Amino acid sequence: MKSLPTAPIAAAGLIGGFGIADATGNRALGGVVLAAGGIVCAWAWYRKSGPLTAGMLAVTYTAAFAVSHPLAKQIGAWPSVFAVSAVTAGAAYALSDRRQVSGSRYAE
Repeated sequence: MKSLPTAPIAAAGLIGGFGIADATGNRALGGVVLAAGGIVCAWAWYRKSGPLTAGMLAVTYTAAFAVSHPLAKQIGAWPSVFAVSAVTAGAAYALSDRRQVSGSRYAE
């Protein structure tokens, strides 16, 4: 589990969720993709970095989804999704993916 890279999964969940919803017109289907990406990442963040980091990154992922809506009114839908995905992926990399928690029960 330690080697699962969550930054690209988080970005793919946000981008894929919007892309599916946009392409199909089915927001619920996009929501399933968004939720699946978030769940996979949250599980990996918890296992790799512990509950505090997992919580912070889960809030970041959820906030990115929420912020993308008003941001889209300013810069457009796709640029907004790419921007929040980049920020979320950067946070996931900085706080979990590159971090090695040695000597902890989370460093399996």
